[in-house]
Amino acid sequence: MKRLYEKAETADIAEGFTVTLDGKPIKTPGRWPLVLPTRALADAIADEWRSQGGAVRPETMPLMQLAATVPDHIALQRDTVMALTLRFAETDAVCYRAEGPPSLVRRQSAVWDPLLDWLSQGHGAGLVVTSGIVPISQPRDALDRLAETMVAMDDWRLCAFQAAAASSGSFVIALALIQGRIGPDEAFAASELDASFEIERWGEDAESTARRARVASDLTAARRFHDLLGG
Repeated sequence: MKRLYEKAETADIAEGFTVTLDGKPIKTPGRWPLVLPTRALADAIADEWRSQGGAVRPETMPLMQLAATVPDHIALQRDTVMALTLRFAETDAVCYRAEGPPSLVRRQSAVWDPLLDWLSQGHGAGLVVTSGIVPISQPRDALDRLAETMVAMDDWRLCAFQAAAASSGSFVIALALIQGRIGPDEAFAASELDASFEIERWGEDAESTARRARVASDLTAARRFHDLLGG
């Protein structure tokens, strides 16, 4: 899309903050006004718009994409978003361990067990771990407690959390990332543990490299988006 504006600026509005292009407030793809809760987030999104060259490339504007998701999807389908996100806990990647080789089993335990311990101790949600790929059922009370963590999030924080869960394939990793237990690099290492192990053994192809870059970028964006909300 060709860039048709010269200036991107942050503006105060009655409901909070927004970003303007040549003085005109931005709207989301769903045609909702872009109303942002903090100046820090508005400033960061304005920077994304300013950084565009002769063409606007949405894929280089992750904060804008996340912000637009809030009115376009989260606010309209909050219960559905929470239900779909909870499914990551029901089949969480960190709960399914390899049967071998021993070096992979040890690595999974070293990286994933501390996250599960943190979840159990900090949120009272003890998830069951298994070896192999046969599906298991997680305790209902643990899932209910994890559902409560989402209920307590506002739409903005839920957006960041859902994005992290979708990128990592793990409710546990996403929650640890959003709540500051781990950083984006650690979240990437945890979510890509099995893939990294295979790459060390067999090498990496271009498709895998591109996919992993997207995961790393998405996790970094989700954490930054959450941090810019403050509080």
